[in-house]
Parts: sequence; C-alpha cells; structure tokens
Amino acid sequence: MSERILIIEDDERLANLIQVYLIRQGYIVEWHNSGEGAEEKIQKLNPDLVILDVMLPEKSGFDICRDIRTWFNNFILIMTASEDNIDEIVGLELGADDYLAKPVEPRLLLARIRALLRRKQIELDKEDNKESIMSFNDKIIVFDNLVIDAENRKVSLQDQEIDLTTAEFDLLWLLASNAGKILSRDDIFSQVRGIDFDGSDRSIDARISRLRRKLLDDPDNPLRIKTVRGKGYLFLREGDNH
Repeated sequence: MSERILIIEDDERLANLIQVYLIRQGYIVEWHNSGEGAEEKIQKLNPDLVILDVMLPEKSGFDICRDIRTWFNNFILIMTASEDNIDEIVGLELGADDYLAKPVEPRLLLARIRALLRRKQIELDKEDNKESIMSFNDKIIVFDNLVIDAENRKVSLQDQEIDLTTAEFDLLWLLASNAGKILSRDDIFSQVRGIDFDGSDRSIDARISRLRRKLLDDPDNPLRIKTVRGKGYLFLREGDNH
C-alpha cells in the first residue's frame, strides 16, 4: 500500500509541483493551503508524513508542529524559506523529524522522504517477523530508574512514562544499546537517518538536546548522555565516570 503524504503549504505553485512529483513517485499526496484547519486535516488523514511549511496564514508551522506532536506519531518534515538556520533548530526542538530549506530540490526532498519512511518500514518488518532472533532482554534496556522498551516503543523514568517522538526513541535506543561506546555523528546519522552526515546538519544535536530535557539530564553534568568533544556522544552506563 502506498504511503500517504500531506503537504501543508500556502504557495499553490510550489505545493502543486511537489504534489505532482511525489504522486509520480508512487505516493498518495494531498494538499492543505493554510494553518487554519491543518490539525483537523492531519487528524482525519493520519498521513505517514507531513510536509509542513513554517510561514502559513492563520497559524504558523511551528505552532502546528508543537501542537500535533502530543498525539501525532508519524513523521514531520519542516520546510523553511529562512536563510537563518534558527528556523531549522526551532522546528527540530518542537518535534520535527527533518527539515529542508527552500527552494526545495525535488530529488533531495524525495531522498529525505524515503529515508524517513524507510525507518517506519523497518519497524513494521520487525513487528511482522515472528522468527525474530531478539531475546526478551534485547528488547528492554534498564538503567537504574530508566526503562527503554523497544517492543512497545515506550520509555519510563522513575515509573513515569516519557512521551518521545519516533526519531527521539530511535536515537535513544541506539545510544543506550551502545552504552559505554562513543558514537560519532556519522555513526548516528547512518543508522538513525539512513543518509550520510553532511557536516552541517544539526538535527542530531537538536534531538540530543530534547532527549536530555525529557530525561532530566543536566547538559553541564550529564548522567545519561555525554558529549565527547570532537568525537560524538556517549551513553553512560551505571558507574561510568568519564
């Protein structure tokens, strides 16, 4: 079954170009032209991916992203016309999974969409695989009062469930599965994003920041996720003193 994509963009010409291009690639694509009613449209369609413009009439893409992240678990790709990368950082902080700057290059957009949707398909394949070689302990990681459940994709801290996006959970699972090992941004990008790190993308750093905040981890004195300058990130095991 083809994946469903919803474009929320007030530029009719751009939206039409993207819609036609993605339909030719085999996707089911719908378009909404305003911030007003966008959340209702997302809730009704429950698309696999939302392409969300920042500058929208009635309600900004940032506000929409923030509000739907409390219940929308599929992917959000932000588009911004601003040359200032602060828009990119804000979007990722609000829960977007990826971003693109305008003008949008169609092949790059397609590559980003495929990378995001590939992650979802991998998870579905895992669920359908009744012969999974993973043991029960491989599906649940426990660090003191932090419990990461891969089978149900849930995380709890001090017996309180933490709400994570798909991208945040994938990143946390990758780091925790490699506790005690430094993962470079190249490592993280290739495994979580499915594309090569271009040296300037800040999406991983933004997700690390969100994870720290949700895990109540002090970035100046982290107990969970440590930045190793010039090397990458390290998930600290209990008793580690780096």
